[in-house]
Amino acid sequence: MKNTILSWGLLIACNLMWALQFTCIKLTQDQAGPYFTVWGPMLFAAIFLFPFVIRDFGKSKKSFKDLLVFGQLALLGAFPAQVLMTWGTQYSLANNAAIISLALPVITAVFAFLILKEKMTLTRWISFVIAVVGVVLCSANDLKQMDFGSKYAVGNLLIFLAIVGNAYYNTGCKKIAEKFTEMEMVFYTYLVMVTLLTPLVIFYEPDVFARIPSFTTQTWTGILLLTFFHNFLSMLLFFKALKVLDATQVALSNYLITFFGLPIAAIWLGEKLSVNAIFGGILVLVSTLIITVVDYRMNQSAALKSNS
Repeated sequence: MKNTILSWGLLIACNLMWALQFTCIKLTQDQAGPYFTVWGPMLFAAIFLFPFVIRDFGKSKKSFKDLLVFGQLALLGAFPAQVLMTWGTQYSLANNAAIISLALPVITAVFAFLILKEKMTLTRWISFVIAVVGVVLCSANDLKQMDFGSKYAVGNLLIFLAIVGNAYYNTGCKKIAEKFTEMEMVFYTYLVMVTLLTPLVIFYEPDVFARIPSFTTQTWTGILLLTFFHNFLSMLLFFKALKVLDATQVALSNYLITFFGLPIAAIWLGEKLSVNAIFGGILVLVSTLIITVVDYRMNQSAALKSNS
């Protein structure tokens, strides 16, 4: 019982750290470009993770060929998930990013159907439709203006595409989960991401290195929080909690990201939620509850009937 309570405490801490991502991006956007905002914290996080991975590397029987899968996962999944999320949050609102991120479990279910051949039930399709409607409502004010160049509409679209990339990455990792530990998947993804982002940072944002000495306390706060909490410590705590709690419990806890993200954005950045955004968030939350709670219970009932 004590271990369970401790694990839930660690899991709550993880979601609080992940919720800081949207606000931290806003803190760095004035002085750091989107590529550097992803590259810098990820580079340091990879350095932090290196001792943990190298410790167990000698025990595994993997070749360089086995690691090539992370090139695909990073290019099609982690890269858009990180870079487009950074771009989107800079052009939108941190609370919008938190709300739209609620669609992640639903989109992941779609990829699970396409890639893992998992059954796409009627319940899952209904959840997906509700989530899309909720995301559209988050951008309702911009859509009413019929101005597709609106920064919030573009930002929300980029955030949604980032969620799609994240869903693809999560599904791909599930497919190779038996071959790699969670720690290895995170580290090798970061390694590929740093490799992909380095030339982009040098080409598109070469002046950022000269600006580093002039970074304000706000910028450094965002970078350090992204590095230590979002990309490093949260992952270690997540893996520790995952050893004790069920996977379903861990998945349900991800909804805390939005509920933490919204007040953080409101308190730290002074952002306000519109009525449409609140209603859209409720719809997306309903869709994720359907895909996890209702669908899960239906599958459990079906399994019990088949075994009886």
